Amino acid sequence: MDRISALRNIEEALAAFESGEADLGATERRVVNVLRTYATEFEDEELSPYRATGSDSADGLVVVAASEPEARERVRGILDSGEDEFDIEKIG
Repeated sequence: MDRISALRNIEEALAAFESGEADLGATERRVVNVLRTYATEFEDEELSPYRATGSDSADGLVVVAASEPEARERVRGILDSGEDEFDIEKIG
């Protein structure tokens, strides 16, 4: 899914919420699903999504990076701690 498609899908979810066709919970789920799809089907030849697994604070974090070392650094930057133990795996 490209960025424009993701934004369109989010706009549709917001429009459904504003018109009363969907409640907040349904809108949140729809937006999260769009974001998860966007992250796992990321369409960029130079970048890929990576998922962290390990410590509670790192487990499940997904970042986009050009390489595994860059992904590791991005996760460390998000965690703001050098003490977390985690592995990185490329998604898709």
